[in-house]
Amino acid sequence: MWNGRPGLRPAASVPTDPADDLGVPPVRPTTRQVLALTCLGALLVGAAGPVPGSRPAREVVGLPGLDRPVRVTVDTWGVSHIRAENSDDLFFAQGYTAARDRLFQIDTWRRDGLGELSEVLGSAYVAQDTASRLFLYRGDMQKEWESYPAGTREIATEFAAGINAYIDWLADNPAAMPQEFQKLGYRPARWKPEDLVRIRTHALGDNLRNELARAQITCADGIGGTKAFRKLEPARTPEVPAGLAPCDLPADVLATYDLATAGVTFPTGTTTPPSPAPAPAADPFAGAAGGSNAWALAPGRTASGRPVLAADPHRASSGAPANRYLVHLSAPGINVIGAGEPWNPGVSFGHNGHIAFGLTNMPVDQNDLYVYELHPDDPTRYRYRDGWESFRTVQEDVAVKGAAPARASLGFTRHGPVVKVDEAKKRAYAVRSVWTEPGTSPYLGSLAFQRAKNFSEFTRGLAAWKTPGSHLVYADARGDIGWVPVGMVPRRTGAGYDGLLPVPGDGRYEWDGFHSQDEMPRTLNPEQGYFATANEYNFPPGHPVTPAYEWHPRFRKERLDEVLSATRNATVQDSLNLQTDQKSLFATRLVPYLRTLASDDPDTRKALDVLRGFDGVIAEGSSGAALFEIWSMAVLRPAWLKKVAPRSAGNPWYFAVPEAGLMLESFADPDRWFGPGGAAVRDRLLLDTLPAAFRILAGARGPDPAAWRWGDLQTHTFRHPLGGTFGPVPRGGSYQTVQYSAYNLLNLQQMVGPVFRMAVDVGDWDASRAVNAPGQSGDPTSPHYGDLHRLWAGNGTFPLVYTPSAVERNARKHLVLLPAGRQPT
Repeated sequence: MWNGRPGLRPAASVPTDPADDLGVPPVRPTTRQVLALTCLGALLVGAAGPVPGSRPAREVVGLPGLDRPVRVTVDTWGVSHIRAENSDDLFFAQGYTAARDRLFQIDTWRRDGLGELSEVLGSAYVAQDTASRLFLYRGDMQKEWESYPAGTREIATEFAAGINAYIDWLADNPAAMPQEFQKLGYRPARWKPEDLVRIRTHALGDNLRNELARAQITCADGIGGTKAFRKLEPARTPEVPAGLAPCDLPADVLATYDLATAGVTFPTGTTTPPSPAPAPAADPFAGAAGGSNAWALAPGRTASGRPVLAADPHRASSGAPANRYLVHLSAPGINVIGAGEPWNPGVSFGHNGHIAFGLTNMPVDQNDLYVYELHPDDPTRYRYRDGWESFRTVQEDVAVKGAAPARASLGFTRHGPVVKVDEAKKRAYAVRSVWTEPGTSPYLGSLAFQRAKNFSEFTRGLAAWKTPGSHLVYADARGDIGWVPVGMVPRRTGAGYDGLLPVPGDGRYEWDGFHSQDEMPRTLNPEQGYFATANEYNFPPGHPVTPAYEWHPRFRKERLDEVLSATRNATVQDSLNLQTDQKSLFATRLVPYLRTLASDDPDTRKALDVLRGFDGVIAEGSSGAALFEIWSMAVLRPAWLKKVAPRSAGNPWYFAVPEAGLMLESFADPDRWFGPGGAAVRDRLLLDTLPAAFRILAGARGPDPAAWRWGDLQTHTFRHPLGGTFGPVPRGGSYQTVQYSAYNLLNLQQMVGPVFRMAVDVGDWDASRAVNAPGQSGDPTSPHYGDLHRLWAGNGTFPLVYTPSAVERNARKHLVLLPAGRQPT
């Protein structure tokens, strides 16, 4: 049970080198130096270009599969600018370049998603492979390819061929094999085009775990107790579906799903996997929700008279390398630069010289948990309507290193993969997901707008986008800005069926197709001169489509509105500064409740003094921020939960995405939440929790609040999966700030935050900026493995150069890819 007490420890500031653990030379000396985390230092690093008088290195590689020569210029910051003479060669070269920089990462992603880890890592991974195979796309492949933008199959074929070309090159150049493969003792696998689209488990499925948590809370406190769990928008009072017994749901019902979506763990440099049946509630902080910010400013609000578009996605932020990869793709008819997932062709954030685009997560509810009654005499059948249906079973052999193949038995109902069978209680459980539908490979819909030149072409291309649910933000060189929400939204049928709780799978609760993209709202050139989104509910009141009921609290969006609505003559740098804004509107609204309170307890008085002088900025160097975060999130909120949901307050899923906005609502309307005399209950709650927070900090950081620093408590570390780190480094921000930081309350390590971010000057493309930490490469021997870490840690960025002249001025290396047998010129 959560006890409200975080683990506090001093922050180190010297990054260790992941190469040390892999037995290779250090990446670069600067990763052993103390980080100077100042904006000035970061900007100096970001501004640095090639050494005057130096000439870029040149390498020529002959590759079977190319039709014409391809030229790749790697710039100072590790971004590959690929120029090809045709589209096929372009995406072939993108696959080759992605493999060259990120081979171990993308090979691990592929093996994990396809359920092929045991083949190289041994029998301990059979359970994880079996779980992953449950969620592969198993439908008609022709329909699958036809569900994506035109040409996707050809693009995927070339992209996979490019990856394979690099793997073949390594066979001829074994000394260049990435150290991870050498250490683990296996070779990278060759790719098929289908591998890119069949894997679904890296998608953002959103509320499946919340369905289970809400059922557990309902079991403990009744359905009314769930009001403290997540704010529902539009307003909704959940109902227990007929036929569901919330208290009968096993705590481990989602263990198989969690294993399938967990990623691969190599703890302490070994190949020991996570437990094959982890308890879902064991580490809710690992499931902390990602998010994003994105906005577009119209010409009337900028100094240049051109739009500015900014985006900073918030995903799991501790991996090295990160899960975004910057690339520039140029061929006749396409000239796009930006970031995407390294295993996908194209980009999903960036610009193409005509339009700019970014996105934030829209938490479309695309997964549901179904509960089935088993036949009393035959556990291979389940009740459906007035009869019994048989599970569909697929038997597969899982190759196992050093052992005979393991037999995997995969069960499916008409709704989806079976994740648990409880024969003793005559129940089975399955996950229904859009992942079983054609065309739901995440982000691949981005290929539709790589060549778009205006808002009409952009929106037309988004008609086929299915996953993940996203807010697409748009700007173009003609001065237009806009917003298009996209995602596959199920039409749920059945009394009270809203996706907030598990439902019986007996036919009373079904999906009746999906809403079309034409039913969704959109905005072009809003009157206020900007559009911003921060994962909040932003559909017009009364809109007939409800993508979900669970959204992020509105603090970040309201802070964006506060700044952007007052902005005139904005620059790209202003948007970059706003991405690192640490003002917490949660803090500025909570602290005033302390103004009239008094106490005879000395620690309470000291805490009141600190917080009354706190400006609400969750800065690394702030003592007020340190006390506010420990008090509000680690002490006050758990105590508040005990008041409003006393029997379920210990449910760890309350803390995966802390719903601080509901606590503020209760303080503003105390009689409704606490009963008659609610204001006195509120004030006593505030006072009683202050001394505990003060003593936690005094014990960890000393009795003088002037010595406390939030950045000494909240830190960030990039970790290579086989060992080695960059960090820890101090981090500011919180769950409620624009500079988003989802941290683990048990140890205050940042888990989710902006690792990649960009701001685009729409029209003066070379003036755009970006960063992608810790570096573009995933190879610890590469100079671009950790070269952006210091820049990122100081909130810096680098020029996202685009024009040929700017690319050449900042070139570090020229790589020429030639068709096999052709001589370089």
